[in-house]
Amino acid sequence: MSGSSIVCHPNTSPRSAEERAAILSNPGFGRYFTDNMVQIRYSDDLGWHGAELLAYGSVTLDPATNSLHYGQSIFEGLKAFRRNDGSIATFRPEENARRFQRSAARLAMPALPEELFLDSIGTLVTQDAAWVPADHEKSLYLRPFMFSTEVGLGVRAAKEYVYLLIASPAGAYFANGVQPVSVWLSTDYIRAAPGGTGEAKFAGNYAASLLAQDTAAREHGCDQVVWLDAVERRWIEEMGGMNMFFVFGSGPGARLVTPPLTGTLLPGVTRASLLELAGELGYEAVEERLTVDDWEQGCASGEISEVFACGTAAVITPVGTVKSSTGGWTVGGNEPGPVAMQLREHLLGIMHGTHADTHGWMHTLVPAAANA
Repeated sequence: MSGSSIVCHPNTSPRSAEERAAILSNPGFGRYFTDNMVQIRYSDDLGWHGAELLAYGSVTLDPATNSLHYGQSIFEGLKAFRRNDGSIATFRPEENARRFQRSAARLAMPALPEELFLDSIGTLVTQDAAWVPADHEKSLYLRPFMFSTEVGLGVRAAKEYVYLLIASPAGAYFANGVQPVSVWLSTDYIRAAPGGTGEAKFAGNYAASLLAQDTAAREHGCDQVVWLDAVERRWIEEMGGMNMFFVFGSGPGARLVTPPLTGTLLPGVTRASLLELAGELGYEAVEERLTVDDWEQGCASGEISEVFACGTAAVITPVGTVKSSTGGWTVGGNEPGPVAMQLREHLLGIMHGTHADTHGWMHTLVPAAANA
């Protein structure tokens, strides 16, 4: 199935230009959605079929739908940017397509072909191009997701699924600029265990994180949770749903360390990109395990100068303060660090077209001429 197989039946009552402009002036995150969506169905006997662009709307499910009971549900997240030359592009979507396939495999779900994943994004963004903000601090967030739709309560992998792609204009992630966050080191709860679903973008992983996140905010006044390993509760893994980087030293000799992908961490597209960019900007960047003690002692001695998390939503989020059941400490004077900010500026520059895309990471969805 190719892009020409996505049949277009666009919304016949889209929002007016005035309504859309009002939303784009202050979209927030995940509050408003574009006029259309893409839907593709799967069954064991027909494979992927019925690819269609249609009006954004509700989904009706039988109470005995498999995914409501046994959780076969995965998703991705990526963004479309309006670039300086007037074109609309997205960042490394093929990596999201491949991770979507890996998540599907882990949850015993069918793999959506990479070409079809990319076609769905191109079709929706082309149709709803007017929803892509012009402001460089804003973007169009794309949410591809898939869940089982077979009706029945037998505990087994379903034989029917639906893939949906929706889009939501997204404002600046940080309303007051890039400010460091406070984090709570969770030892009561874990995000993932060896052999589990940690490296899949699986809905259940996020459900399991909500109590720890709520506890961090309500009981400890922290913005985010930092997850530790499931066995010893001392090795650093992730912050919320973001990968983490630790900066040792400063200036041209700074060294970046990120926890290795052991099967319990999500292999972030931003993480992989920063590992490449750091080397090109003159920094050594490696994958190494770090303990909570390494972090605390490194900050006390000044050896660790910055810590930041990275992901699609915020690109880079500095970490300023750390709290745990045994105390806490400050990172880098609780200020955004120069290495993190340089990497953020460079990556955003590639996304928006102010820096050269030497890797071919940007995937044009709507050419400049078509978007004039």
